[in-house]
Amino acid sequence: MDPKSLFSLSDHLAALSKEGDPLEVLQETVDFEYFRAWLVEGLGYGDGSKGGRPPFDPVMMFKALILQAQHNLSDARMEFMIRDRLSWLRFLGLSLGDRTPDENTIRHFRNRLTETGTLRRVMKAFDW
Repeated sequence: MDPKSLFSLSDHLAALSKEGDPLEVLQETVDFEYFRAWLVEGLGYGDGSKGGRPPFDPVMMFKALILQAQHNLSDARMEFMIRDRLSWLRFLGLSLGDRTPDENTIRHFRNRLTETGTLRRVMKAFDW
């Protein structure tokens, strides 16, 4: 990658911050780690002994669901928007080139939390 492009990306993100990126305000206002234990419990993740690809961070996925709800996006559109928007990547703790959740992963995550009643619980706490 061209070193100039790395500085350009950094400058671009700094400009977003200077203009008042609302996602940075949200990140500073809400302690998203507060939800981690509830999310992990609700998802029922195993110990990884069966192998397979490790799951995405549950807090990052919860933040993605918040963005999706705020913008009323389908799972397919959410997949695109995560890849497309630098401010969303930054809010989710992802970098350019990182693996991002696809629409099936987003749907599966939301459905699992819904089945266990966890989604209602964490969204109620988030709204509070």
